[in-house]
Amino acid sequence: MNTAEILTQGWAVLGIEFGSTRVKAVLITPEGTPVASGDYTWQDTLENGVWTYSLQQVKEGLAACYHSMKEQVRAEYGVTLRRIGAMGVSAMMHGYLPFDDQMRLLTPFRTWRNTITGPAAQALTELMDFNIPQRWSIAHLEQAVMNGEEHVKDIRFLTTLAGYVHWLLTGQKVLGVGDASGMFPIDSAAMSWDAARLAAYDAHLAGKGYPWKLEDILPKVLPAGAPAGTLSAEGAALLDTEGDLEPGCPLCPPEGDAGTGMTATNAVKERTGNVSAGTSIFAMVVLEKPLDRVHEEIDIVTTPTGKPVAMVHCNTCTSDLNAWAGLLRQAAELFGASVSTGEMYTKLFEAALASAPDADELISFNYFSGEPVTHTDKGAPMLARRADRSLSLPAFMRAQIYSAVAALSIGMEILTGDEKVAIDAILGHGGLFKTPVVGQRLLAAALNVPVTVMQTAGEGGAWGMAVLAAYLLDAGGLPLEDYLAQKIFAGLPGSTLAPDAEETAGFRKWLAAYKACLPAERAVAEALA
Repeated sequence: MNTAEILTQGWAVLGIEFGSTRVKAVLITPEGTPVASGDYTWQDTLENGVWTYSLQQVKEGLAACYHSMKEQVRAEYGVTLRRIGAMGVSAMMHGYLPFDDQMRLLTPFRTWRNTITGPAAQALTELMDFNIPQRWSIAHLEQAVMNGEEHVKDIRFLTTLAGYVHWLLTGQKVLGVGDASGMFPIDSAAMSWDAARLAAYDAHLAGKGYPWKLEDILPKVLPAGAPAGTLSAEGAALLDTEGDLEPGCPLCPPEGDAGTGMTATNAVKERTGNVSAGTSIFAMVVLEKPLDRVHEEIDIVTTPTGKPVAMVHCNTCTSDLNAWAGLLRQAAELFGASVSTGEMYTKLFEAALASAPDADELISFNYFSGEPVTHTDKGAPMLARRADRSLSLPAFMRAQIYSAVAALSIGMEILTGDEKVAIDAILGHGGLFKTPVVGQRLLAAALNVPVTVMQTAGEGGAWGMAVLAAYLLDAGGLPLEDYLAQKIFAGLPGSTLAPDAEETAGFRKWLAAYKACLPAERAVAEALA
């Protein structure tokens, strides 16, 4: 069938992802070809010291990105979208969304970006002999317990953003195993919550008088390919405010942005990894065996099929780079120049390649919030330079891109150095790779590993989520890694860049100066706070 027939017959597959700055909907054919997309721009806010989004914004973003995608379908194919073959929802992982028995939110949504759970994360890591990062849902819950917050006794359901949106659309309280692995440790063999650690936490809470056990308030865990409910009439009306969309289409398990990133880059088998680089940056490496010891800089999560994954997550990536690009745009406009966003980023990124490999040791810290990987509790963007080196636009832009990947590089040193984890390939996706070559080349230098970017990299996690929804319909008994290799990525264009030795040496020199300046960054952040 041609695309219009696929749309009319209701065979197209939809993926929606709630990212840090954009909610995106991507509609694909069952073979993975993008058909249409739509998005909604949003931004978190700092309220009473907590980074949050309102649930009203969540609903608005859901409807707006769908409407934008639907209008593109109507304009390009002359079809009013009424039926969808399957769909799935993903979102930023972690965070804290506790609800009572009437599904009323008990506190404002506490996102992954918050670094307010340090004591809880440390206590839980010791209790479970398992690294529990600050952004994990269980760390937020435990910190609320430690703080004596009144709402804890009333919790009847605790989930992630993806789990909440999935509930809005289906009424089902479930979660994909990858997203679940950012709430609480997972037993990959059982494909569910780690029973021994659940028992340890319940014993830890014994005597506090809470009327729930932890497992009772967590979602049901499902692997990729498992049915996770169908679109309800209420869900269809929430998604399509014009009322054209029919209910009843199946939904796959809701996933986190890490799982959709692995799917979108065909990096779900052992010895493969991917880097997602947008507002935040993280690397996922699928492990052949467990790590030798606990590292607070490395999370252990899972693929959408439950395989253990080492995750290095850094809170900030492109936010400060975007802020500086905005400043340079203002300067251009001051002189009457009009520059499109795409042209601006292309020119600025390409300028970075004219710089010396060490960026003239111009050091930039892009921390908008704390950065656990570098043991920095608070953030303050900062620029520092040597007085005996020149200040140039190419060095400035290279420093900005280096800064975007610096904390990730520090975390990856532990994985590949201390733990001797083998990585055959890294696949990149996200905004850092929209300009061809530049981000890919500098990331290869930073990690000293070949980096591949697929043609679909710009579609990102929403496309990956749509592929997981397609897998629900057409797995054919194949494991996810084989399904991706044979049915989605076979023959799909991509480019691979190996690290350049001179560039890698330049980055190492720059990173040494960056590490030496970390005490100054911590002091500035503390002073400005």
